[in-house]
Amino acid sequence: MKKIQLDQTREFSPIAIKNFVLHDSAYFKIINFNIGAGQLFPVHSHDIEGQLSMIVIEGEGEFLGDDSSIPAKTGDMLVCDISVPHGVKARTDMRIIVTIAPPI
Repeated sequence: MKKIQLDQTREFSPIAIKNFVLHDSAYFKIINFNIGAGQLFPVHSHDIEGQLSMIVIEGEGEFLGDDSSIPAKTGDMLVCDISVPHGVKARTDMRIIVTIAPPI
């Protein structure tokens, strides 16, 4: 078993998104992204098979796709194929946990 203390990764930068790899194995990867208010995690996709989840653990913003946006707040989760365009726009300081399977 492995305990991860998310309070130790609560760090923001006014100029860049902070990220912390929380777990990396042959089965999945978990990354904590801290996105400052007004920052954009650009919409992108990956040309592989698999899925990802994004859960908001703090803050508010929007989950983004190519031509869509979905409001996102603490406790909301998005699940999609890795090949589907995805991104995040933060209205407030926002922390998300992304799980990618299989890891890339």
